[in-house]
Amino acid sequence: MALIVQKFGGSSVGDASKIKHVAKRVIETQNAGNQVVVVVSAMGDTTDELIDLAQSVAPDPYASGREMDMLLTAGERISMALLAIAINAQGGKSQSFTGSQAGIITSNKHGDARIAEVTPDRIQEALHAGNIAIVAGFQGFNKETRDITTLGRGGSDTTAVALAAALDADLCEIYSDVDGVYTADPRVIPSAHKLEKIDIESMLELAAAGAKILHIRAVEYARRHGVDLRVRSTFSKDPGTIVYSSNGEHMEEPIVSGVATDKGQAKITIIGIPDEPGKAAEVFRVVAEADSNIDMIVQNNPTGVDVTDRVADISFTLPLGDLGRVAGALEGAKATLGFRELEQDADIGKLSVVGAGMRTHSGVSATLFKALADAGINIEMISTSEIRISVVTSSKQLDDAARAVHKAFGLDSDTEATVYAGTGR
Repeated sequence: MALIVQKFGGSSVGDASKIKHVAKRVIETQNAGNQVVVVVSAMGDTTDELIDLAQSVAPDPYASGREMDMLLTAGERISMALLAIAINAQGGKSQSFTGSQAGIITSNKHGDARIAEVTPDRIQEALHAGNIAIVAGFQGFNKETRDITTLGRGGSDTTAVALAAALDADLCEIYSDVDGVYTADPRVIPSAHKLEKIDIESMLELAAAGAKILHIRAVEYARRHGVDLRVRSTFSKDPGTIVYSSNGEHMEEPIVSGVATDKGQAKITIIGIPDEPGKAAEVFRVVAEADSNIDMIVQNNPTGVDVTDRVADISFTLPLGDLGRVAGALEGAKATLGFRELEQDADIGKLSVVGAGMRTHSGVSATLFKALADAGINIEMISTSEIRISVVTSSKQLDDAARAVHKAFGLDSDTEATVYAGTGR
């Protein structure tokens, strides 16, 4: 008997009819001879609606971090209970559990807690009794404060992978509104084609580069704990995409697995900072104290007649939502840092080409930059890893850039990808 963990996102449980459809699929999985644990997100746009509601009663509801976590976890609790009711009504046996009841123990950081341990005793008891266990995703419990916590947006993926690891599950299935992992976002590039399989390292790079199909923390957790993933659609019988946790030992590594885009970044350029040892450290200490993660960094060659007046410019990218806070912190430290001026750019986009085969194949950079040049796309920054090349360009050109690069690497399909649901909110 196999143990399968299935995670269903908000678009999969968006209304009563979809919940009944999910219940039917879950029962079919159990009837096939499997033990089943299901992790659910909040219905549709429930989380966004709860945030809107909180903002209607307080200008900064996140100042009450504990209470926001209490509020936002209500969405997943609604989904878990409704799905359990639907399964029982269809002749199945199920029990629902909150994150704390499921044994998800976390750090005490409200809004972005990290999983510290998983003790799924009650889940195992439910499975041994022949029940389907339904777990509310996105949430956990801190032992020291005895408070409910949330894992951050996309945390239900992480909940599912963490439970799969703790239960030694045979497979963790992530259900969404597309048939699997595509070579690009099918909403942007309808000609993108579905991958049958992909190695965990490439999937991690794609998630980090902006691919929304899997949450990056979930992919990191799967890699660390050796959990195989299957990404598939709630609304079709397509087998989906297998994400191998064994670094692709089951497959030949493609040169390019996919193209990812990210419009959720911004750029800061610090102009005229003294070219002295330790200045970059001071800059990024200020950024770290402003609680922001940076992505790409570029520093130009210093200019100046002699050592005493040599200055440089430093550019870096960061999440768009952090732009105002980080820029304010840097301006506040201007006298100490000694730079001339600060430039902000909220209209950038990042395009990344990812493929494990880059390690052993040449010519990827040449193909990428020729495709961008032929499409008239200007490049502002470049960053690379062993299996990824990322560039920053104007957000207005990003979709055109993605289509040009996707075609240049021969990733276009003759058929149009199907997106079954989802609001994109």
